[in-house]
Amino acid sequence: MRKTLWALLVSTLAVAGAASAADPVDGRWRTLDDETGRPMSVVEVSTTGGTLSARVVETLNDPNAKCAKCSGADKNKPIVGMRVLWDLKKKDGVWGDGSGFKPSSGDSFRAKTVQLAADGRTLEVTGCKLMFCRTAKWERAH
Repeated sequence: MRKTLWALLVSTLAVAGAASAADPVDGRWRTLDDETGRPMSVVEVSTTGGTLSARVVETLNDPNAKCAKCSGADKNKPIVGMRVLWDLKKKDGVWGDGSGFKPSSGDSFRAKTVQLAADGRTLEVTGCKLMFCRTAKWERAH
């Protein structure tokens, strides 16, 4: 009886651990400039409560960078701490249908999809304004 209970407890814990495992997109990612390919910032991507979000945790070229191209309340605020993705939901294994913001241009966009590339080291972030979409590649930061 004790062996059976012990086996049941161990298998329950294993299933619970697998269910709460982090999503492969969770973690730190280095954003790349669309034109030059140079790293711009490090963002922290997290998935909690069924949604994906991302915040800038480090700017690589200027540690005190401010959002000069932002408008409204974000004008000249520090880029570190800014949300760049939020409210994305997972559907068919792909995160999407959320919102995004690009501090370097001050542009908001619809975050169409965020997914791990086949290489497992690149995150593909597709954003759209009106009917025009672009895919940015982020590299895993260690």
